[in-house]
Amino acid sequence: MEGNRAESVGAGKQDSIPDKQTLFAILQYLRKNNLTGTETLLLKEANLTAEDVKDQAPTQSASEVSQALAAYKSEGDPTRYEDFYTNLKRFVEKSLDTHKSELAMLLYPVFVQMYLELVYNRHEDEARSFFLKFSLEQEEYFQEDLARLATVSKKEHMEGNQLMDSFRTSKFVIRMSRESYTQLKRYLQEHEQSLLLNIIQEHLFIDVFEGVPRHKQQIDSTAGGMAGEAKREANKSKMYYGLLREPDINIPLDDDDEGPEGEDKPKKKKMKKDPLLMKKSKNDPNAPSVTRIPLPELKDSDKIDKVTAYREATKRVKIGPDSLPSICFYTFLNAYEGVSSIEISEDSSLISVGFADSVIRLWSLTPTKLRSVKSAGDLNHIDPEADDVLERMMDERSASESKSLLGHSGPVYATSFSPDRNYLTSSSEDGTIRLWSLQTWSNLVCYKGHNYPVWDVKFSPHGHYFASAGHDRTARLWSTDHYQPLRIFAGHLSDVDAAVHCLCFSPDGRYLASAGVDQTILVWDVTNGNLIGQLKGHNDTIYSLSFSREGSVLASGGIDNCVKLWHVSRIFDHQDTEADATVPAIINLKENYEISSFPTKASPVLHLHFTRRNLLLAGGPYVSS
Repeated sequence: MEGNRAESVGAGKQDSIPDKQTLFAILQYLRKNNLTGTETLLLKEANLTAEDVKDQAPTQSASEVSQALAAYKSEGDPTRYEDFYTNLKRFVEKSLDTHKSELAMLLYPVFVQMYLELVYNRHEDEARSFFLKFSLEQEEYFQEDLARLATVSKKEHMEGNQLMDSFRTSKFVIRMSRESYTQLKRYLQEHEQSLLLNIIQEHLFIDVFEGVPRHKQQIDSTAGGMAGEAKREANKSKMYYGLLREPDINIPLDDDDEGPEGEDKPKKKKMKKDPLLMKKSKNDPNAPSVTRIPLPELKDSDKIDKVTAYREATKRVKIGPDSLPSICFYTFLNAYEGVSSIEISEDSSLISVGFADSVIRLWSLTPTKLRSVKSAGDLNHIDPEADDVLERMMDERSASESKSLLGHSGPVYATSFSPDRNYLTSSSEDGTIRLWSLQTWSNLVCYKGHNYPVWDVKFSPHGHYFASAGHDRTARLWSTDHYQPLRIFAGHLSDVDAAVHCLCFSPDGRYLASAGVDQTILVWDVTNGNLIGQLKGHNDTIYSLSFSREGSVLASGGIDNCVKLWHVSRIFDHQDTEADATVPAIINLKENYEISSFPTKASPVLHLHFTRRNLLLAGGPYVSS
């Protein structure tokens, strides 16, 4: 069933036309939309000919046309806006309880559009009175947007305003059951409220679904967005959430896997396929084509890393409510001006920390110290054909437990390791992204493209590509062999100052967890876009999420100085796979999925990471009281 909108009714006639410029704008609009009959009648009443309009048409821009027509949005007395809104509230309050929560979703977008129409038509006193009377009645999760809306009190404030761009260019989406929609349609037809009908028709999209009306708790779990809920059309595209097929690699058995020591022990290693590798090598029907994105060929070192990863996976500990993971927390003390970002490499061997004083520091999380490549003169004496050439290239004299990277001129907001751990990307307030070598510990490339601070940067799981997002409202895709972005993703109407601070995909790619300022974790099914779980327990903003390696447990942490574990596999098991994906899923909000909670002494949790064996690593700065 496609989304429905209320039917339109004719608007009242205007008593007079203000000036000749407005008349030509209207005639141009009629001609542009092939409304020849209406154009002929208007020309006749105005005693004009088609040639007169033709002479004037080039001087009328599209913006002048829209400005001329926008003045006719107001209907009569501006004080009637309060009456219309009060009547809508009364209708919602008198509705049956089963429909009341869904119909109440109309109140906020109607309130916003009525206020903007009053401001646009320069009824400033009436707009102020309307806002003060009804703004505090709106839901709590809209109050932040309303505080920004209150700054728009004159028509001049609307020009170039990001909030106005969002309200004016996108329709507010409301998902409503057919029963509730029928009640609304009957009310609009019986009371003939053309102002309300026009607002619904122009600025709202009511997406009707067949099913039981939702109650308030279900609505609140997905409400609060500036543009309402997601349209079903946005979730109809096929999602290739599966994992790419892994290349076939012959894995030699370790010496300790070949049998007991003795004279019968083979002298050479056997080549054998790992069972886990064979399982992953099967084609995943939900995965995209391997050739969809050009990826570099695997090097020998990459294959060795994969072999190591598969072996470690066989020793993975299965965790759950009866088998909690061990947690290792890294606390950073005496950080000058504070820690701004933390990242741990995929193999859990390195940790990088970005500081507010523009320095990046890296530590080894294993007994192996961090070494640099030898000088050019020393490298000339190394046999390039030697089996251990990579080991010989490293200078033992430079070994240390940590390294510092200097180059940025502002706080470092994010860092990301390449899968092979040879490179590190970083983003900063200075508007640049830097690519660092973790062999020479030097800056290789400075990527300039963003016009303002760059909030985040992330390497692709396959390396070579990385993505960034910044204050200039764009996301960009880069590659390590190009200094210009390969793709620029523009379309956001405001900076990333919204409520969501962290996202995390499940290991199989099917589920997505999100969290942020609202202290709530939401779990989504990416195949249909439905919300399937809501996790509450944190007392402050959540900054980090991490799934365990098999995906059964989700860890979360934030500035409430607490690490929490959630049994998300129960959410996945209770999901109704046979249900209609177009109908919002029913969420069990009363069930408690929290496994355990681990408070820190005085350290906010900025990063979480499960190792390949399901040891949970966490990090954050010590904040003295």
